[in-house]
Amino acid sequence: MTGEIGQLALCLALALSLLTAGAGLSGARPAAGTARSVASAGALGMLVFIALAFGTLTYASVVSDFSIQNVQQNSNTLKPLIYKITGVWGNHEGSMLLWVLVLAIYTAAIVFARRTHERMTSAALGVQGLLAAAFLVFILLTSNPFVRLDPMPFEGAGLNPLLQDFGLAVHPPILYSGYVGLSASFAFAAAALITKERDWVRAARPFMLVAWIALTLGIALGSWWAYYELGWGGFWFWDPVENASLMPWLVGTALLHSALATERTGAFRSWTLLLAIAGFSLSLIGTFLVRSGVLSSVHSFASDPTRGLYILGLIFGAIGGALALFAWRAPSLEEGAAFSPVSRETALLLNNVFLAAATATVFVGTLYPLALDAMTGTKISVGPPYFALTFAPIAVALLVLVPFGPQLAWKRGDARAAIRLLIPALGLAAVAGVALLALTTPRSLAGAGAFALAAWLLAASAIDLWKRKVPSAGAIASALAHAGLAITLIGIAGTTLWRSEALEVLAPGESMYVGEYQLRLDGVAGASGPNYQAARANIAVLRNGTVIAMMHPEKRFFPAEGQETVETAIRTTIFSDLYLALGDHRDQTHWIVRAYVNPVAPLIWLGALVMAIGGFAALWSRLTRRATAPNAIAAPAE
Repeated sequence: MTGEIGQLALCLALALSLLTAGAGLSGARPAAGTARSVASAGALGMLVFIALAFGTLTYASVVSDFSIQNVQQNSNTLKPLIYKITGVWGNHEGSMLLWVLVLAIYTAAIVFARRTHERMTSAALGVQGLLAAAFLVFILLTSNPFVRLDPMPFEGAGLNPLLQDFGLAVHPPILYSGYVGLSASFAFAAAALITKERDWVRAARPFMLVAWIALTLGIALGSWWAYYELGWGGFWFWDPVENASLMPWLVGTALLHSALATERTGAFRSWTLLLAIAGFSLSLIGTFLVRSGVLSSVHSFASDPTRGLYILGLIFGAIGGALALFAWRAPSLEEGAAFSPVSRETALLLNNVFLAAATATVFVGTLYPLALDAMTGTKISVGPPYFALTFAPIAVALLVLVPFGPQLAWKRGDARAAIRLLIPALGLAAVAGVALLALTTPRSLAGAGAFALAAWLLAASAIDLWKRKVPSAGAIASALAHAGLAITLIGIAGTTLWRSEALEVLAPGESMYVGEYQLRLDGVAGASGPNYQAARANIAVLRNGTVIAMMHPEKRFFPAEGQETVETAIRTTIFSDLYLALGDHRDQTHWIVRAYVNPVAPLIWLGALVMAIGGFAALWSRLTRRATAPNAIAAPAE
């Protein structure tokens, strides 16, 4: 009965999503209190039944119910329990079920959010209901996770070993919380256009922050997983699926800044609406890239063109409908008060221009090869060189601009005063750049520039907090986010520009050298895990002739899946990573060993964590203000 319960729950969830959509949109009328109550109840019921379906599939995976095709194709009895659970979203059908579960959670959160504007909230629930209905139909028609097998196989096929990892256990749920979280901003934007509500940003901003925090952490976790699991020593490959998560993050960052101006002075109302639409639209495009089968990637699951066509139709429907609504309603929107060319609004506007341009370069670099292949059959590859020439200059210009915004007042700022405040930061940036040129080998102008930019951001953040004496929560959040960006920049520059690499074929007792380390292969022994066999190397790490550590990279073989994986060994400090990967053996005694020294690599992920903490600070401040003054309109963050 497991499959039937899950199937029934999905059907009931679909019915309730349609009810939520109809009642929610109907509740946008002035005198429709009953419809608004029905929409709220429908949204909560939808969450209950989607959670029941997800729990049912999880239970089937845990007990190895191979009568369900999805379980048989993605699990086996030898798989550890944790990966039986996380394997639920390690495939197309299960991950789409996770998608609608997260969507339902956000929809329920809208119900429980403070309702200062009931008509707009009701319309937002209606939009969320439409999105949920569309995805539930997609699941039931093309991606049903509860299809039965008769007769039931004795054993399952297992899950891709690359996905049997802690990083992949937590990465998709967090990333989906960001991807799908942008639907709430989209829904509020559409609701504002439907109801002509001007104050929609205040209601939507907590959802924007949650989505941005989740995207930041999700992208960082995905990068970290690729770094330690794939064995190639890098953290970002400009893979189209990686780009599919980066684009919503860039637009989400622009949305947060634009929404701040809209909430504070009423500026950029139309632009903020467009960014909310664009952010979720890019999430849908990312879904299409992963689910349509147009990409071959460890991230992608689907190969059925029917699924791709359905999602493509959903994209056109959602984006086209939202843009049509915008074109109809936007001319009647009132913009805020005028502002001077020298003001915080102007700085935020330039910030948005650079972020939009950066998103456009990633969009073109990601989709142009696919479009060219579809139209002409010509296959090209767009990789790091393209993004170094297009994305990097825009990012540099953006980072130079960032510190000026917090130093300028709203509506009319003082450019000279802002520059005077930032002179110490400029001096520190110059010192950092010169020091890097003098002290590092090989010398790198790009590296010196990157460290100078990072020093500029860090010092400017400190100055902004110092000048306020008692900084507000908004100022602290902004400073942390900008400082986190600087820390990540240091990690990227150090790892990219000063990485040492060595590749040798070693027999036991032989050594190789990388950076300041001597690596001696003491032997390779067999090892076993719950569902794999491994060759485990014992490598002594020596510095100045003294053993300072033993490291144990592995080569694993998973019999059920018939696949091999590389399990790296990483010795990390805040200043560098020593990174080892064991390759194939050449004969009975010789093994390929790949080694890297990645300077300041841990700062890449530390910076992302600091950025997320900044987002949490802004979110916490906003939620506590609402909790302490439930009947008052929360003041916007600085």
